[in-house]
Amino acid sequence: MAGSALGPGIEAPALEGAARAEAVLGRLQLLVTRKLDGLLQGDYAGLLPGPGTEAGESREYRPGDDVRRMDWPVTARTTQPHVRRTVADRELETWMAVDLSASLDFGTAQWLKRDLVIAAAAAMAHLTVRGGNRIGAVVGTGSGVLKKGRRKAAEPTHPPVVRLPARPGRKEAQGLLRTIARTEVRPGRADLGELIDLLNRPPRRRGVAVVISDFMAPVDGWSRPVRKLGVRHDVLAIEVVDPRELELPDVGVLALTDPETGELHEVQTSDATLRERYAEAAAEQRGEIARALRAAGAAHLRLRTDTDWLLDMVRFVAAQRHARTRGTTR
Repeated sequence: MAGSALGPGIEAPALEGAARAEAVLGRLQLLVTRKLDGLLQGDYAGLLPGPGTEAGESREYRPGDDVRRMDWPVTARTTQPHVRRTVADRELETWMAVDLSASLDFGTAQWLKRDLVIAAAAAMAHLTVRGGNRIGAVVGTGSGVLKKGRRKAAEPTHPPVVRLPARPGRKEAQGLLRTIARTEVRPGRADLGELIDLLNRPPRRRGVAVVISDFMAPVDGWSRPVRKLGVRHDVLAIEVVDPRELELPDVGVLALTDPETGELHEVQTSDATLRERYAEAAAEQRGEIARALRAAGAAHLRLRTDTDWLLDMVRFVAAQRHARTRGTTR
């Protein structure tokens, strides 16, 4: 089950491999340029403001603020805890961990989940590459081996993880996005924890780290690497979700194949109790993901294949900026 990401007049099945990737990427870049450019202007036009090193104004402390930025003189003068804001660095380095496991090659609405992954990467590149900023990525996909029966689905043509060095400039960013879009999604699950850990190796100066995934891997496997990443960097987690992962439709017997294991399941969706249990389990899973990201101090953006992802992204940026600028400044 997959919807076309290309809009009216362009059928996804008619396009294969690199041709479809180019078409999707071209449309995404056009959407980003037309709709995001100009909406998110300011000192720093990124999804998260650059951490910076130059001291700025102070504001009242709020739960979750970094205590290392406490402004003690203002705190003593006002008797209210204050933190010192910092001015965004002009040359910011952004790294993305892009998960293209087999579970991302799925969609039942307007987009495939992998298309939303590329969309998020395109938005990040567009909003952070200006001003000499650099953007790089590590891209992970399956091993090409189905767990069930231990048989190879396809001989891997690329390593499971591809590292794309951080470089400045729009041309380089477009090349990075093209490589991500052309990455072959193979059976199996990328090791999300290891993929995130790659953003810490080698150690880099403080910047922005973005993790783009459906986070369907066990939370215990990736929560600690995210917390470790947040010690040094501002972390943004972009979660990609399809509505059928949250609830099942009433369509009778539904045959489902797990793209990461090859297992086939037949589900009687007419059973109201089963649908209710599925929705409860899905809600608990998503809640666990949200709690783990919140505990790691990561900003959390959820994009759905059945909603306007551009609008969701703009709302997220507006909320982030409001949260960072509200309060009394002195």
